[in-house]
Amino acid sequence: MSIRSFWKFSGGLALAVVFSSFAAAQDTTTKTTTTTTKTEVVQNADGTYTVIEYPVGKEVTVQLTPYDLKGATGTARVLRAADGTKVYLDLAGVTGDTKSYYAYAVDSKGMPTLLGPVMIENGIAKAEFSTPLNQFMVVLSPNEGVTSFSSDIPVTFRSAIPSGFAVVPTAATNPSGSKQVAETSEVASTYEVPLLNVPSFGNKTTEIRIAFAGELQGLKGKAYIDPGKKGATQVKMRFDDMKMAPKDKRFVLWASSADGKFTKLGQVINSGNRQESEIRSETAMADFGLFVTMEETDVSQPTGKVYSVFSVTP
Repeated sequence: MSIRSFWKFSGGLALAVVFSSFAAAQDTTTKTTTTTTKTEVVQNADGTYTVIEYPVGKEVTVQLTPYDLKGATGTARVLRAADGTKVYLDLAGVTGDTKSYYAYAVDSKGMPTLLGPVMIENGIAKAEFSTPLNQFMVVLSPNEGVTSFSSDIPVTFRSAIPSGFAVVPTAATNPSGSKQVAETSEVASTYEVPLLNVPSFGNKTTEIRIAFAGELQGLKGKAYIDPGKKGATQVKMRFDDMKMAPKDKRFVLWASSADGKFTKLGQVINSGNRQESEIRSETAMADFGLFVTMEETDVSQPTGKVYSVFSVTP
């Protein structure tokens, strides 16, 4: 089986929802609300596009999905340092006549870089490689010298997306000519968050109503932004219908500055017992963007999927 469908969009995983269009204020103290417009962010439905960006100084274990190799298993341990990235491959249960595979790092443009050969002995293989890349997926093939993966290039293993990560934006285009939009990885600079133009809110509290999609379908929320306090802007977010969301997950509200730095405003953990939850915080930033991620553990920087990016139109 090949990875021909790298850049195709059969279905898609909704990873982000953008909401815009403010309604006119009802009076000088009345909140302003939005209507909602949904923009889907997709990746290949069959999982063939699994490029992620590896964080510096953290070892990430990636599962390797086998193809036409019944009973085979594989992992790749990836450790990125300031001077490059190490990839440690470990295969087991490999059957058949092939005695070697070739490992490739495939970037977001679909360009494969040969990591090196992987020698199979008694169904087991271990290999260690180095690469200057920091955004890639791992693909193994019995073919050497692959310059692009097409329908006639066999694939035996391909990396999966590890927990806590999501695909980075691809630089390739699909057959219709539109660019695939994909979610980001652990590196904060890859999140795209529009500024809210908070100074335009004046001294009144502004309310932004949102809804969630995908696996968070049914969860609703409101963000209240109050720039009235001198030197700081009050931010409050309420989550409604928390029982509609996955249990034991952390829903984190982030503020993004104009230079792309992120500040954690707070989080709620869905225990499954509460219908509503609330985050209260403040920031000294004159203007900022807001977005929500769902995280598996406590984090100081966003690492998970973006389920809501707040966007307003004056």
